[in-house]
Amino acid sequence: MSWMFPNPYLCSWQVLPEQIDHYQHANNVAYVSQLEVTSWAHSNHLGLSIEQYQALDRGMAISRHNINYLAAAHVNDLIDCATWIVECDNKLKLARQFQFIRRSDQQTLLTARTEFVCIALSTGKPKRMPKEFSNVYGPATLSPIKFD
Repeated sequence: MSWMFPNPYLCSWQVLPEQIDHYQHANNVAYVSQLEVTSWAHSNHLGLSIEQYQALDRGMAISRHNINYLAAAHVNDLIDCATWIVECDNKLKLARQFQFIRRSDQQTLLTARTEFVCIALSTGKPKRMPKEFSNVYGPATLSPIKFD
């Protein structure tokens, strides 16, 4: 596969009939849902679970999505969903990059960038990342790029 960055975290997605829209391809909502599934799978793989988020009263809330839909997915397509943590300031912000490639023809269907802000789950207000987050997400970051 031709990934935009090295060493992606990967999971697969098979497009289901109920994810097909009136144009006969995967609905945009299905892609957004798969971004979330891929993010959580990667966080779990790194050792952070929703239970830990809750115990720490912290979460990484989406502040921005930038999604590029490049080609359509169809029912039963098997798609490799890649993610990378591309930025982490170890304080408040984190960013992920995504690339979805259809296995049958190696076509990139989607690229996306999602930016997150650490919040207190109890209030929804921005709150500094606990060390448990920065100790996991920081070292998993591709490069020490800083947010603007």
